Amino acid sequence: MTGRRALGRRFGWLWAAFAVSSYGTGLGFGAFPLLAVLVLHSGPTEVAALSAAGRAVGAVVAVPLGPWVEFRRKRPVMVAMDLCRFAALLTVPVAFALGWLGFAQLLVVSVVVAAADIAFKAASGAYLKALVPPADLLVANSRFESTMWTATSVGPPLGGAAVGMFGPVTTVVADAVSYLLSALGLRAIGGTEPQPRTGGARLRAADLLEGWRHILSHPVLRPLFFNAIVVNGLIMASEPLIAVLLLGRLGFAPWQYGLVFASPCIGGLIGSRLSRRLVPRFGQRRVLLTAGALRACWPVGLAFVGPGVPGMVLIVVVQLGLVTCIGVFNPVLATYRLEHTAPDRIARTLSAWSISSSTSIAAVTMVWGLFAAATSPRIAIAGAGVALLATPLLLPRRAKAPQGAAEQATGLT
Repeated sequence: MTGRRALGRRFGWLWAAFAVSSYGTGLGFGAFPLLAVLVLHSGPTEVAALSAAGRAVGAVVAVPLGPWVEFRRKRPVMVAMDLCRFAALLTVPVAFALGWLGFAQLLVVSVVVAAADIAFKAASGAYLKALVPPADLLVANSRFESTMWTATSVGPPLGGAAVGMFGPVTTVVADAVSYLLSALGLRAIGGTEPQPRTGGARLRAADLLEGWRHILSHPVLRPLFFNAIVVNGLIMASEPLIAVLLLGRLGFAPWQYGLVFASPCIGGLIGSRLSRRLVPRFGQRRVLLTAGALRACWPVGLAFVGPGVPGMVLIVVVQLGLVTCIGVFNPVLATYRLEHTAPDRIARTLSAWSISSSTSIAAVTMVWGLFAAATSPRIAIAGAGVALLATPLLLPRRAKAPQGAAEQATGLT
């Protein structure tokens, strides 16, 4: 397109593969809880367990996958993870058609998909750094971010309509097919990929911890890491409580609930486009600190939501502000993380980051569920919002890593 920076044909195929799987994920958003409730008649405890346990166990399963990915060519790994997710998800409609679908199967599939997601993200980050020049990393990450938020804004409403017209497994089929199409897109990239420089014939115990060792020893990545896992945990822990509050006590219709959370996702598209303009003007550190602090200020407003149109307007305003700030922050963080990680440890670093994020979300979700049961959903939502106000204290205060660390991250030593 005119006025857009061209990143090459190979990046175009990578972006297309990401887009199709993102839209599939958007269409399939909430499909497993929906199946658990409508088909298996599961209660709230089972639905919460499905969400938390699938994420947590998948993260544990993914622990050895980081080193495994590091020592292999990344594109074949990405194709394999797409095919793995395709095959796992496809078992759900097959079992449903045969009358064999059960809660245990949904749990196993969610674990497999969660583990494959982590491995795919680790491989794709490493592949992106090798594919795109350093000066274009922010542009590439902002395009991924804008695509993800666009898919999030249109996917769930379309998925809900598809379920209403064609049945509860429709979106699972769409999600599965999207991974197959993504694998085909990755295959179409072509070209050769060099063999990783490090060995890896045998997995060592030290390799499992290398990602965390790099993160925790880096003076800027370390606070960003703790800030990200706490913020993500608190935001995600509030989502089921907000659903209970809106759909239950405040009497929102399902379409209203979907509308107030899907429409603000346009803020992610706006934020991701702003990020690549703000960094050259204000600097990477200032954008990270400002957007990171601002994204913590919005969720507390959800504790004051009321019924009817005023409540809908309040949610849209709060979510729009939150998602816009996240849309600015995420691609800058992703770019900084790639820039300050050596090529031979990117997969392990990204894997460690994703595993920690998944386990923290699962843990905080369970704790906040107990908090809501002991008090009320509104009080628990308010508590999460107040806790988020303190998270900017976890953001880094230093602009750059020390010279030695920077040289090591760029592979100069």
